[in-house]
Amino acid sequence: MNKQPVFLAAALAGVLALAPVLTTGATAGETLDRVMSNKKLVMSSDAAYPPQSFLNDSNEMDGFDVEVGREIAKRLGAELEIITPAWEVITAGNWNGRWDLSVGSMTPTKARAEVLDFPAVYYYTPASFAVHSDSSASSLSDLNGKTIGVCGGCTYEAYLNKNLVIDAEGTPAFEYQVEPGDIRSYETDTNVFDDLKLGDGARLDAVLSAEPTIREAIKNGYPMKIIGEPVFYEPLAVAVDKGDPEFSAKIAEVIKEMKDDGTLSSLSEKWYGTDYTSP
Repeated sequence: MNKQPVFLAAALAGVLALAPVLTTGATAGETLDRVMSNKKLVMSSDAAYPPQSFLNDSNEMDGFDVEVGREIAKRLGAELEIITPAWEVITAGNWNGRWDLSVGSMTPTKARAEVLDFPAVYYYTPASFAVHSDSSASSLSDLNGKTIGVCGGCTYEAYLNKNLVIDAEGTPAFEYQVEPGDIRSYETDTNVFDDLKLGDGARLDAVLSAEPTIREAIKNGYPMKIIGEPVFYEPLAVAVDKGDPEFSAKIAEVIKEMKDDGTLSSLSEKWYGTDYTSP
């Protein structure tokens, strides 16, 4: 990690000598050139977001997003390297070459599109509320005025704050159905679930997260139950830093190939038991 700034400066110097400079963002083709020449694709991910991405029993990164990233790297003829910066750092953009893309189940909101590009949506997932198994709540209206935990800087937090904007094509319409009394933000969904696990109302009354993530937590022994129907369905996209249309076009091409040949559907069935690749 400490050697990256030196390497990046050298890489930029070489590219700038050969390519025109954009007024903002990266030099055109910089990321694609770096990936193809080094035969290495660096992907940001989350080590505690099963079944999308997590450390398995062999202490290796695994999950749906991880396998999608590996397949992208394979089709680029590159080796995949995974790093795990905080979600807020990933969504802030201006990566400065620290990693090349995010395959992290990110929703392409208008605010994020100001600092990131989204070459392709690769699947859609329902967002649901869950409560402790001992909770008497049985409907979404029972959550009004309650303390709800959520990942910081994610779409679920935006939903609770009633400022969620999802403008990707094919996104189903949604309504704000819960009036939380207190919203508590956490670094990861796992941290949210850990606090709910302490007991009904001990720290949290409910959580809002991706339904597949909640179901995976329940399968792994978390005392939770889903209530109500999903409150919204979100398209989830590969994200790249601003300023490299060549790299974006290449990633879009690879994702289209993976959709067309059934690879994405197969990975979704493997990890979720259903095909989430269509809205």
